[in-house]
Amino acid sequence: MSTAHGARARARIEVTAAIKDEARRQLAAEGAARLSLRAVARELGMVSSALYRYFPSRDDLLTALIIDAYDSLGEAAETAHEAAAGAGPRQRWIAVCEAVRGWALGHPHEYALIYGSPVPGYTAPQTTVPAAARVGLLLIGIVRDAYRGLGLARPPLPAELRPEAERMAADLAPDLPPEVVTALVAAWAQLYGLVGFELFGQFNRVVEDREVFFRHAAGQLAHGVGLVYPQRGPAA
Repeated sequence: MSTAHGARARARIEVTAAIKDEARRQLAAEGAARLSLRAVARELGMVSSALYRYFPSRDDLLTALIIDAYDSLGEAAETAHEAAAGAGPRQRWIAVCEAVRGWALGHPHEYALIYGSPVPGYTAPQTTVPAAARVGLLLIGIVRDAYRGLGLARPPLPAELRPEAERMAADLAPDLPPEVVTALVAAWAQLYGLVGFELFGQFNRVVEDREVFFRHAAGQLAHGVGLVYPQRGPAA
């Protein structure tokens, strides 16, 4: 790589980062629905045509911010999981859930971008899926470790739900029982519901010691997916 080409590449990385940083500032101040490429360009002292060379549309910029947010959340969850590597599946599940909560409290506007109200006129492309799946795949992996170890207490499954449970299992985790996958999907939704209730104020004047409450709730979610046996280690 020539010196000139390397300098251009570094400049592009720096400008891209500056655009994203200003867009995040606007998200915090105005919300995702009011994000404007022209406003971002104006704050950075750029002409709009120059910014379009980095992000051709508002949706392209939103997509980049969404992927960054999902990746940041996924990294926080994976780091917590690695730190609890010597613990049993239930403890690792709770560690991941607490990492999700901690990240959300530290990045409320980014959390709102990915788990808040949909942005009018925007549809997330498939390119967001790998980043969005990181936490879910981590939780599936914890349950899989338990299933291959001492086992899981299989949740009950109504007969009328079995066809849908089998479809979800085939799509998400074919090596796990359908009733476990159904419970996993429910727990995944409940995790983000718990975090959202705290972040967006629904727990005000209801739950005071929210850290202790959340840890207990995360343990109940673990119980719901079958993590009830006292296991030690990743696949004890």
